[in-house]
Amino acid sequence: MKFLTTTLAALALGAMAFTGAAMAQDKGTVGISMPTKSSARWIADGDNMVKVLTERGYGTDLQYAEDDIPNQLSQIENMVTKGVKVLVIASIDGTTLSDVLSQAASQDIKIIAYDRLIKGSPNVDYYATFDNFQVGVLQATSLVDALGLKDGKGPFNIELFGGSPDDNNAFFFYDGAMSVLQPFIDEGKLVVQSGQTGMDKVGTLRWDGAVAQARMDNILSAYYTDKRVDAVLSPYDGLSIGILSSLKGVGYGSGDMPMPVVSGQDAEVPSVKSILAGEQYSTIFKDTRELAKVTADMVDAMMSGKEPEVNDTKTYDNGVKVVPSYLLKPVAVDKTNWEEILIGSGYYTKDQIM
Repeated sequence: MKFLTTTLAALALGAMAFTGAAMAQDKGTVGISMPTKSSARWIADGDNMVKVLTERGYGTDLQYAEDDIPNQLSQIENMVTKGVKVLVIASIDGTTLSDVLSQAASQDIKIIAYDRLIKGSPNVDYYATFDNFQVGVLQATSLVDALGLKDGKGPFNIELFGGSPDDNNAFFFYDGAMSVLQPFIDEGKLVVQSGQTGMDKVGTLRWDGAVAQARMDNILSAYYTDKRVDAVLSPYDGLSIGILSSLKGVGYGSGDMPMPVVSGQDAEVPSVKSILAGEQYSTIFKDTRELAKVTADMVDAMMSGKEPEVNDTKTYDNGVKVVPSYLLKPVAVDKTNWEEILIGSGYYTKDQIM
């Protein structure tokens, strides 16, 4: 009898284990399409998404397109063919995905735009991102504060850099920054010696640091042979590194030529080190761990037939619909608070920075 009881108990445990595995598999696979591994930020995004979704019992299919639009389209098409339940997409060009998203929607695959809005498609269910206008506000405010403009100092020379024109976020970053900077430009406290303003002139395709460096080289040789640059609006750390290289190439940061005040975004390790070295002035920290959790919450809600939590239903019009969104708060980081924000939160260890 004892043998029978033991056998039955073992069978019951085996059945429970099998059911648990089946239940995990029943949650299905989430396709995660990321733009590139050339930025540490996107690697962190992919890793965090896989970690959170795996913990919640989903399978994951993570693909990086290396900033190649046809490659991203092909990867997403393969995910659709494999029958993923949800697509989480950080698009390279948010205007190129309409056809593949139509295919996905026809198979009842849910679609979440991840940090970059997908444009021109009715088949984007939700958008998870940071408050991108506020990112620009924080970037510009760090420059204004560093220069002492609110204390009446100036005039100062500033040059403006924008992100990739095919990334909807780039316009929010720029508009947010200009909402702070334009009044000072209008009153002559900030002067753009190159005259280059507006995303059509300051945009940097694919967020390419080498392109930003080359443009800064041209600006310095054309407009600053007898003037100094006091500040540079840079929307991303990868561009900031290129801009700083250009500035150092003509002597800034040495002797009697202090480095201009340069902003950034994403708190990438090389830029945090640059801030501590007195080169880059500030960056914007966006905790990708929190963005992964918000996105996973959206996946959970949709898979259980519920409405995901959102906190913005007005801002993100993709040209076809206003996409319901959840916006997380960005945080400005400089030499005064980097340890508290980046180390204190556990995002980095001190050994990674020092």
